[in-house]
Amino acid sequence: MRGEYGPLAGFFALVFVLSIPFWMLGNIYPVQLLPGLPVSALGVLAPALAAGIMAYRTERLSAVGQLLARSFDLVRIHNKYWFLAFVLFNPSVAVLAFWIMRAIGRSVPQPPPLTLSVVPMFAFFFIGALVEEIGWTGYATEPLRSRWGVLGAGLALGVVWAVFHLVVLTQADRSPGWIAWWSLGTISLRIVMVWLYQHAGKSVFAATIFHAMINLSWQLFPINGSFYDPQVFAFATLGLAVVMFVARRLVTRGRTSAE
Repeated sequence: MRGEYGPLAGFFALVFVLSIPFWMLGNIYPVQLLPGLPVSALGVLAPALAAGIMAYRTERLSAVGQLLARSFDLVRIHNKYWFLAFVLFNPSVAVLAFWIMRAIGRSVPQPPPLTLSVVPMFAFFFIGALVEEIGWTGYATEPLRSRWGVLGAGLALGVVWAVFHLVVLTQADRSPGWIAWWSLGTISLRIVMVWLYQHAGKSVFAATIFHAMINLSWQLFPINGSFYDPQVFAFATLGLAVVMFVARRLVTRGRTSAE
């Protein structure tokens, strides 16, 4: 299968076209799947559908099968310590944001202890993340990275990812300021995700775990995410990302010097 399945512009356009029925559903039925998550969020199906259609147009069912097979490609991660980064980055952001908010005088309640209810919640977010990442990571990331590098790919895909959520966030009654800070954090998260993807064997499954942990960390933040502050989370994400990038650079430089 070729490195590029087809024109990326066509893929992105198709994602938004396929999202329209879900956005209309959100207008007709203003209900929430979870607190802060309107029914139009079911539009997460659009990236996978668009990727499947584009792959089929290029190389028929064989390409679609290979694309879907990336869903559980954990074997690509040879160093399992990288998998810990996919799992722990977003909970670490949430913990850091919690203590920042406490430090600046915000009244944030202590999160309740984890219970078994977190398991079905994670499963719900994992499925939603998977159908997105089949498109964003499995289909679009590698062509973008080949063309613009890790940073350029993360930035471009992050902007598209943020725009993809605008209607859903508006239907969730988020303010323009809230959406702007959320978008900054989301673009930063996509850059981190592409960077981890590049360094950890290019695993769609690992990217899916990272994505699912974003949403799980939001819902577990006090109370069901109602105290979530996108501005604080954006700064926490940027800060933790810089620490991670610098640490990786220092480790790499140390190994080079030792050799």
